[in-house]
Amino acid sequence: MKNIIVKVLKNSIAEEMELEPGDELVSVNNCSVKDYIDYKYQISDDEIVLEVKKKDGEIWELEIEKDYDEDIGIVFENPLMDNIKVCSNKCIFCFIDQMPKGMRKSLYLKDDDTRLSFLYGNFITLTNLSDDEINRIVKYKISPIKVSVHTTDSELRKYMMGNNKDIDILVYLKKLIDAGITVDCQIVLVRDVNDGTQLEKTIRDLSSLHPGLRSVAVVPVGLTNYREKLADLKPFDEESAMKVVEQVTKLQHELYKKLKTRFIFIADEFYIQSKIDFPSYDEYEEFDQLENGIGMCRLFKQQIIDNLDDYENHKPKYDEITFVTGAAAYDLMIELSEKIMSKIPVKINTVKIINKFFGEKITVSGLTTGKDILEQLKGKNYKNIILPINMINDNNVMLDDMTVEDLKRELNTEVQVCDVDGETLLNLITK
Repeated sequence: MKNIIVKVLKNSIAEEMELEPGDELVSVNNCSVKDYIDYKYQISDDEIVLEVKKKDGEIWELEIEKDYDEDIGIVFENPLMDNIKVCSNKCIFCFIDQMPKGMRKSLYLKDDDTRLSFLYGNFITLTNLSDDEINRIVKYKISPIKVSVHTTDSELRKYMMGNNKDIDILVYLKKLIDAGITVDCQIVLVRDVNDGTQLEKTIRDLSSLHPGLRSVAVVPVGLTNYREKLADLKPFDEESAMKVVEQVTKLQHELYKKLKTRFIFIADEFYIQSKIDFPSYDEYEEFDQLENGIGMCRLFKQQIIDNLDDYENHKPKYDEITFVTGAAAYDLMIELSEKIMSKIPVKINTVKIINKFFGEKITVSGLTTGKDILEQLKGKNYKNIILPINMINDNNVMLDDMTVEDLKRELNTEVQVCDVDGETLLNLITK
């Protein structure tokens, strides 16, 4: 696979070396580059030699002196510089198996790739890796790594993952930690499968690997309407979600006394569904699992509270705006809208989008489709819509391929996308 450069960062070493989009990286230090991890390892020295094939076919050999670990400013056509490692598991809760037909092909790709864990925070299972690949993680110090554990009971883990490979996940995790790799773990919690006593066992087993194993997230299984011929799984309800929160909170207190960290953190959905208040800001500690939906609501609320007074005398950009959100964050957005309107003279509509596409049990904003937004907003004259950034990809495209521009045209109003960041939102709605 050719390592084609698509972008050269401004004021970078690559720009100084006159590299251009369309050039091909042939080798680093006379070694071919297998993938992005290999590339980062090879360029980490303070003296490196690049072999580059220019667009016109000319070969350049560039000797570069730089700071140790300094990046040279190249973006490649394929971020991995290699094929994605596909997952061979058949997890009983796999979300991809629950998607309807007819969506874009990339959404059906099941990856279990260590490199994506390092680059983008994807969770991997370690069940699809060979010993050589595990040794490669250790050699290149690929850290942090995010690992989906679900349970430390080997037989139960085989069942949940649909993979009969006989591995002891604790042994694998310990090997990584002993090599200096930082690990964050995830437990996808399935009601009446790996909760209750199994969850407690898993948490206690994983806590024995702290501090190398930095944190564990507990997230609820996501169940869509498309589960034909799949395992019969129960969704969490208010009572069962409350049991999870109470159980984990008790363990947090115990672990904090022992480890000086709560170690285990619960997804926001559990608090919302159980109607139990979110923990305080400080109880999320370093927000290590933020991208997993752990503490996002608490952090966002705190950012609004901390910055709102500074915007009290600012004029709004519009007289009326509309926040669009999933069902899970609706009550929070209503609360924050009222706080904002008490300081800034703007009318805020907060609209809850019910997930008809995947099913009403799916409540997070990140799985909202453009079709649902359009059907539930069209004809209601909502103005100046703001969408959370987790509803779209990097190309402003939603899960069903509807674009932000499509929504603007169909709803005949401005549609903007905002990071889930309180200060950014306040900047967006004021002059």
